[in-house]
Amino acid sequence: MLNISLICVGKLKEKYWRDACAEYAKRLSAYCKFNIIEVDEHPAPDNASPAQIQNVIEQEGRKILAKLDKNTKIIAMCIEGKPLSSEKLAEKLGSLAVNGVSSLAFIIGGSWGLAKEIKDTAVLRLSMSEMTFPHQLARVMLCEQIYRAFQINTGGKYHK
Repeated sequence: MLNISLICVGKLKEKYWRDACAEYAKRLSAYCKFNIIEVDEHPAPDNASPAQIQNVIEQEGRKILAKLDKNTKIIAMCIEGKPLSSEKLAEKLGSLAVNGVSSLAFIIGGSWGLAKEIKDTAVLRLSMSEMTFPHQLARVMLCEQIYRAFQINTGGKYHK
């Protein structure tokens, strides 16, 4: 069974976001071992300099990398990533599984972005859209799209 982790910087503060993610995690349990891992945001001053911002990104990157097993393949969620349709995401997940990938991590960075090291080692840089979404909503949307991908790949009725 495929292990899928969603590694995110920051915590979901509102109960309705946590409930939505929990619902998709429950649904995904029929298809994979799914877990959400939260790492703490690294503090930054209000008017952070470019060097301070880079430090935040690097510190958060280290926290994320510490949560990864060496055999885990990474899908980096980033603004410069490639947008995919739900069907194409399903195809990519299916292809990874068929090619022997047993552990996969989708990574959502902090508000300043994702460390270069993570993006450079990713098997896919994925963008949800050209639009900007709050991190909490993006997390729920990603959980839903992962669930939708499994539904597509198994011929489920959820995806229409």
